[in-house]
Amino acid sequence: MKRILTGVALATTAALATATPAMAAAPKNPVVAVKKTFTAGKGVKFTERTTVAVDGDRQIFTRRSGTLQAGKSGIAASDITAKMNITSKDLDQIEDVLGDSELGEMMRAIAKPEHTIRVGSTAYMSGNMWSVLLPEGQTWFKAPNGPAGGVMGMYGQPINAAETGTLKTLLKGAKPTSNGYAGKVSVNALWKASPWLQSSWRGMVNPKSKVSISWRLTVDKKGLPTRLVSTYPMSLLIGEGGQGTLSVDTTYSGWGSKVSIKAPTTSVADKMADGETEIPRLQIPLGSLAD
Repeated sequence: MKRILTGVALATTAALATATPAMAAAPKNPVVAVKKTFTAGKGVKFTERTTVAVDGDRQIFTRRSGTLQAGKSGIAASDITAKMNITSKDLDQIEDVLGDSELGEMMRAIAKPEHTIRVGSTAYMSGNMWSVLLPEGQTWFKAPNGPAGGVMGMYGQPINAAETGTLKTLLKGAKPTSNGYAGKVSVNALWKASPWLQSSWRGMVNPKSKVSISWRLTVDKKGLPTRLVSTYPMSLLIGEGGQGTLSVDTTYSGWGSKVSIKAPTTSVADKMADGETEIPRLQIPLGSLAD
């Protein structure tokens, strides 16, 4: 009997010794880490892809990469390039369906990368649809209070991990994971906390929406975000008829690196060729991309 009890005691001790490290490995607080690292004149780089999922079929819709620069309070500037994941064959099919050379030209323009530089609250956008909308000889469209990620930004990551206010909102009710945190946040709660979301989705999404965005944040040993995946219903962006979901997978690197983003100074227009100043909304039938 003594041998049996000794064996049980040893096994129990071994199990506890194995479990203890896992229990102790709580993830660091990203709010503290970002606040300490993302300071004026410093920045972070990111790359991401947005995936459309409809009826079990998944397709990469857009890819983005960019740099964020911190100011005395929050994000001071950003430099982002985004591109739709579309082939020339796809464009030919779209043009055949549209049956309009002008619309076909616009679709081919939209398939090109969009480059957006935002300094303060002013956005400068080039490429993409701007290649056909701007006056001849002009490269950049200047938009006061313009979208942080350009017109393509509406399909980018809605949760900005460089905003400490946003991180605080996420962590309310979040559950720790082995390497970070996970949870859900309503559009309404995120909107109140995130100037980035307000800039990206203004005029396209109801800021009082109770629709939930599911998210999963991975942090390193210091607590700095290394990956963020968010998922939300497609209907949030395109209305009740939208089926399926959008998932945005973002990776971060270079936290605390020196960054200096400048606004373009040449070939800048504040009106389009037709005299309009209002930024057109980019409307794409997302559901068809996963067919």
